[in-house]
Amino acid sequence: MAVPFFIIAGDLMSSGGIASRLVKLADALVGWMRGGLAIVNIVASMFFGGISGSSAADTASLGPILIPMMNKQGYDNEFSTCITCSSSVQGMLIPPSHNMVIFAMVAGSVSVGALFLAGFVPGMLLGIALIIYSLIVSKKRNYPKGDRFSLKTAWIAFKEAIYGLITVLIVVVGVITGLFTATEAAGLSVIWAFFVTFFIYREIPLKEFWTILGRSLKTVAMVMIIIGTSAAFGWLLAYLKVPEMVAGGILGLTQNKFLVLLIINIILLIFGMFMDMAAIITITTPILLPIAMQVGMDPVHYGAMMILNLGIGVLTPPVGTTLFIGSAISGLKIEQLAKSMLPIYGVMLITLFFVIYFPQITMTLPALMM
Repeated sequence: MAVPFFIIAGDLMSSGGIASRLVKLADALVGWMRGGLAIVNIVASMFFGGISGSSAADTASLGPILIPMMNKQGYDNEFSTCITCSSSVQGMLIPPSHNMVIFAMVAGSVSVGALFLAGFVPGMLLGIALIIYSLIVSKKRNYPKGDRFSLKTAWIAFKEAIYGLITVLIVVVGVITGLFTATEAAGLSVIWAFFVTFFIYREIPLKEFWTILGRSLKTVAMVMIIIGTSAAFGWLLAYLKVPEMVAGGILGLTQNKFLVLLIINIILLIFGMFMDMAAIITITTPILLPIAMQVGMDPVHYGAMMILNLGIGVLTPPVGTTLFIGSAISGLKIEQLAKSMLPIYGVMLITLFFVIYFPQITMTLPALMM
């Protein structure tokens, strides 16, 4: 039940004016830098990711605001769209993330709270890597600076956005402290999102709730069908001893931890190009997680690594959902956009490398706080 609740809460917040307020907050904090609007895009995605938990929702909500704004200030359309799409992947890592809930369910006996904590630093690391890339490109292309920093403006923007940001506190603090289960926290986030959308921000009428709910239920239906059918598929794989055969094949090829994890990630990257994220999580986890554990990887570390890996998948054709949304917003052809994404793929793969081979990045926060 946590999955549909998180999806509904994300749709409520993304429809109710939170996106524009987060853009204003990010602009007040970092918009003064060279290429500031690109960095605003990344920081806004970092904030919004903690509310929606969805790359597609992030791009669909922030893209129509930021892509035209960046184009108007002289940024290339390709660069604006690529930054919007790639920064949205932070939403899959920074909690709450319904994909992490799905992984916890499939993996079994993995703490959702620990997974949420494990995603924080990789999400921030991805954001920092994209900011460094944006600064280099902005200096090279002489993109403009924004207005000078003003503490007063930042404080006003923070006060306007605080109601949306509280959603993150409800979920993360509640789950980590044990005050709520993941399902209870998700349910409370729906109630809070409903209250903020229709009684505080009040940018849309109450009757729109049914439209939002209908859109959410379509997403929920697709996710639940994937979970149900993949559970049956997973049972069949176990019955036919497929995980043991795959493990035997990989470990027979090499037992070197570095190479085993490299092979697993190549498999996930290939799957990510052709399949939906929830389907990959539910189908491959029973096969690949035991192999990773045999070479000493913690399941929580594996979960954070897998989400980041598949986050790259939503940006790669032929089935890159987020890339198609960016294409629809910007008017760019998908092949043109994919070509422009090549340097950003490199940045994301470097980030993935650090997450894979430096477990402290993912495991320090769960170890300290749980």
